[in-house]
Amino acid sequence: MNIEEVLDHAGMKPYEIADQGHWFTQVQIDRFYEKVAQLTGNTNIAREAGRFAASPSLVPALGHFIFGQLGPGKVYQIIGHASENYARSSNYQTKKISANKVEITVTPKPGVNEKPYQCENRMGLLEAIAIGFTNKLPRIEHTQCIFTGAETCKYLISWEISSSEIFRIIQNYLTLFLIFSCIVLAFFKPEETVSFYFPLFLIIFLFLGCTHLLFQQRELKKSLNILSDSADRLMDETQINYNNTLLTNEIGQTISKFTNIKDVMETVASLFEKRLDYDRGFILLVNEDRSLLEFRAGFGYDQEKLDFIKKSAFHLNKADSKGVFVVSFREQKPFLINDIEEISPNLSKRSLAFAHQMGTQSFICCPIICDGKSIGILAVDNLRSKRPLVQSDLSLLMGIASVIGISINNADLLEARQRQFGSILHVLAASIDARDPLTAGHSEKVTEFALGICDELNLSTNYREMIRVASLLHDYGKIGVPDSILKKPGRLTKDEYEKVKTHAQKTQTILEQINFEGIFSQVPEIAGSHHEKMDGSGYPNGLKGDEIPLGAKIIAVADFFEAVTAKRHYRDPLPINYALRLLEKGRGIHFDEKVVDAFTRHYEKELLETQFLEEENMIRMQRVS
Repeated sequence: MNIEEVLDHAGMKPYEIADQGHWFTQVQIDRFYEKVAQLTGNTNIAREAGRFAASPSLVPALGHFIFGQLGPGKVYQIIGHASENYARSSNYQTKKISANKVEITVTPKPGVNEKPYQCENRMGLLEAIAIGFTNKLPRIEHTQCIFTGAETCKYLISWEISSSEIFRIIQNYLTLFLIFSCIVLAFFKPEETVSFYFPLFLIIFLFLGCTHLLFQQRELKKSLNILSDSADRLMDETQINYNNTLLTNEIGQTISKFTNIKDVMETVASLFEKRLDYDRGFILLVNEDRSLLEFRAGFGYDQEKLDFIKKSAFHLNKADSKGVFVVSFREQKPFLINDIEEISPNLSKRSLAFAHQMGTQSFICCPIICDGKSIGILAVDNLRSKRPLVQSDLSLLMGIASVIGISINNADLLEARQRQFGSILHVLAASIDARDPLTAGHSEKVTEFALGICDELNLSTNYREMIRVASLLHDYGKIGVPDSILKKPGRLTKDEYEKVKTHAQKTQTILEQINFEGIFSQVPEIAGSHHEKMDGSGYPNGLKGDEIPLGAKIIAVADFFEAVTAKRHYRDPLPINYALRLLEKGRGIHFDEKVVDAFTRHYEKELLETQFLEEENMIRMQRVS
């Protein structure tokens, strides 16, 4: 027969048959049977197929399960539990009648509409169980059938007893006969009994026992060999599942360390390329207004293909969009496609053009979901290796997609939290600067200088972020200083200056009421210590040298330089060179030497960059004129 013709008629694919995790529909099975029966002209093909299905070489999972047991009776007894793994249409119940006879009741599940050929197929499978052990057909009495009006199908199955079991019965009866004979002979011929009959009977008994043991060992050896092979297969499958679980866990642990979506996406793409058996893949995420799926990360593509994906737009706000990615996103449904042509009638011309441009023949597409909401698409394919994609691949990717969804959601929440936190900080800083238009922007400028110093000192990203927060809030305590003092045009009196100095302690006291966590817990102390000096002459606590936190030393230099180079009510701004000389003069006395040097390097770089930009603008203007 032309197998492709049969499969095409049934709507089945070769890779679906090869995939033991795939289930066919009743319609597909019906069409398959109809075509096979038509081409073979064999009306008994369903029953023959049932007998053949239990062959270990044909269906490893089913055959190894059956023949891995110690006898047909054991298999028939547990067939109800086993049936759940091999059929979804009916429930099985077994009742033991005798050592070689059972009654099996099969009840269709609600909503199932089986056909008569499936009843025949079931009887063939029940026959195959006994054949595997005895090499002979069992006797099956179909006493009750759903196709004759009954609610269940009942089968009375009896089979020949195995050779070892026959020898065991013979041995038992013969042993009783020999013991009785020995007792009788002992009365009439005691001497011959002891010298001849008893040894003879003992030899016969031992011979029967050894023969029974030999048959039993052969049967047991056969069963153990098949069971061992089944165990090896099970171990292989278990190892694959274990590795997939480890991989999913590793991906989850790795990407959970990142707090922004860009890093999460790049890490996922890297892990996919290194650890998974797929040639190419990419991730699309929904945009802010949920109108488009946009490329965010990929692997395995050359630059031309990568640029093509990035430029492609997958519209979500068009009702007639029927691309696989859009449908998967909308319906939260995964797709396993091993032949792009089989879904081509359902695709738009644009989607087909995209697939052909990418050279895609088979692929898996999974929705990325979090909290019941679709946020993106994960897609992979095998272009070079040609390895068929199966159900286990789909299951693995669905598990990974859910982990990605959680990580993206967490990163998104953290980014939103950081944006909110940053906006609050700027509002707080601006609320102080807004009290006096003359000092507006002071906190932002101090922050800019402080971060420049951090860069020159090669401080960590986390410490740099903490300095940013402390710099923005370093003068917040001035909220408690009267405007009459802060905006006084002339020189402050001693009492007024003492009131101004209280802003440092007030800053620390206010900020300590905020629940700063982790490295940010240093913010109140650092912000409140930015007026401490290396020689101990600063305020509010008169700290000196290493007693002063590094962050406070950094803000002290940034704050001094910004203050003296900006206009104040009581003086005009000082020249830049003079301010730099004042910093140099204060090295080791008021300011930390390394911090001053770092600021100087930063400022010189900024100055050179500013001069370069000014020269560029002048040249550009001259060209225009």
